[in-house]
Amino acid sequence: MRDLRPAGWVILTYRDKPSLQPDQLYLEKIGLPIWEAEHRAAGLRQISAKARRFVYERDGHMCRRCGVAAGEEYADDPGVHARLTLGHVNPHKSGNGANAEDLITECARCNETVKHLTGVQMTKEQVWDRMKELPLRGKRDLLAWMKVDHRPLSPAEKAWGMYRQLPAAVREELEKDLEALMRS
Repeated sequence: MRDLRPAGWVILTYRDKPSLQPDQLYLEKIGLPIWEAEHRAAGLRQISAKARRFVYERDGHMCRRCGVAAGEEYADDPGVHARLTLGHVNPHKSGNGANAEDLITECARCNETVKHLTGVQMTKEQVWDRMKELPLRGKRDLLAWMKVDHRPLSPAEKAWGMYRQLPAAVREELEKDLEALMRS
């Protein structure tokens, strides 16, 4: 579906059309025939498994926008767990490809449009007010992240992202092992 939308196809979900069930789709408009060679670049794009794995690992299996890890519960939405996806740094419709340099790890909530899940976008003034409230160290960190357009993960955050990828039984073992290590 997401490969059809840049080619002009309009496919609605229950988020767009409340009368639909979560497993239903509604084709509102047919776009370019992407199965024809001259229209293929308008819609189809593929992210290789290698590129996908590289981006997830590079980003520590955490959303670069909000910091939530795969499978982690959203702090502001109890009971809802994050599902990671890949997002484009620059929109695909601008002609950008699906290479690792143009991709970032995002949770599905951050990857969706604002109207669907994330609420009202904050204004510049609201963000500035939050920035001014930070202690000096927080302001320095934020400025450094802004300059490189990336928030480097600490070793603990990287380990957390790797840990969240493991099966529940293995995570329980690691939790017990870490507790034992800290007691010794």
